Amino acid sequence: MRIAQISPLYEAVPPRLYGGTERVVAHLCDALAELGHDVTLFASAEARTRARLAPVRDQAIRLDPTALKSDLAAHMSQLAEVRRRAHEFDVLHFHTDMVHFPFFEDLAHHTVTTLHGRLDMKDLAGVYRRWRQFPLVSISDDQRKPLPFANWAATVHHGLHADLYRPSAGHRGYLAFLGRISPEKRPDRAIAIATRLGRPLRIAAKVDRADRAYFDDKIEPLLHHPLVAFVGEIGDAGKSGFLGGAEALLFPIDWPEPFGLVMIEAMACGTPVIAYDCGSVREVVEDGLTGFIVRDEDEACAAVARLPTLDRAAIRRRFEERFSGQAMARRYLALYARLARGAAGALGALA
Repeated sequence: MRIAQISPLYEAVPPRLYGGTERVVAHLCDALAELGHDVTLFASAEARTRARLAPVRDQAIRLDPTALKSDLAAHMSQLAEVRRRAHEFDVLHFHTDMVHFPFFEDLAHHTVTTLHGRLDMKDLAGVYRRWRQFPLVSISDDQRKPLPFANWAATVHHGLHADLYRPSAGHRGYLAFLGRISPEKRPDRAIAIATRLGRPLRIAAKVDRADRAYFDDKIEPLLHHPLVAFVGEIGDAGKSGFLGGAEALLFPIDWPEPFGLVMIEAMACGTPVIAYDCGSVREVVEDGLTGFIVRDEDEACAAVARLPTLDRAAIRRRFEERFSGQAMARRYLALYARLARGAAGALGALA
């Protein structure tokens, strides 16, 4: 099958440090190529991929030191190139939210659009009602709740290349928080849990410009506790050691998380996840097998005490079964085939 993957241009593919969507696109492209398909990736020029790269910008937007730049212009140029070459592909798989809808209305039956973000924002409903011809993929069933009427074709959970992270047989006695410092990720909860239990906590996280005031006012003062270590933003190369050495990953979110890639990154290292019951958590964490699902600080602290009952090797095996890159790719291939059959049937009916 000839497949085009269209990535956002904000981060490298895969990201050098923090980044979710572009990381998933990287693993999907590699897995599809490994399975023998002809894959072309439309992304920035520094992408590392087993697919054929179609560079549409010299570098990812976040890595570009240029002071004045337009992310809208960059993505419009990308879409123009995809449109020019659209006849070369059996399916166009977009990861760019809804920005391509007006430009591909006549080719909607050749497209798949995976939505990677939250969907409870004003104005989104109007877009998905207006362009109902585009088949949509959710990354969790929970993500769909704000838009139940949308043209959902499937839910496909994220996956990661199975060889990227190394499982660890044991841990080094600390709890971990990985991701982004923001109010909805609740690093303050992670700090409260660890300090209440007298456990060391290591925080590897990005601080976005939009969250700088929150970090300065709410989180930075908490980092002076002797049990808390802030190690900053890390990339893939550092995650096996960071997550594999942790007794557990704390995922104390306070928002409708669409997926939560860090949870399966921890599982790939054999590390259990203690997650607050929000968003996609119940679709990712299997309570009592790959971690524990909790509702508050008391339950989170009790879950830490139960960690010795979990088998780290079993957690890794469950990751391979449910969340490997090839498991994700096979689910997408089944969807591409089903949509292609439906499009062919519709054309036959019109003939």
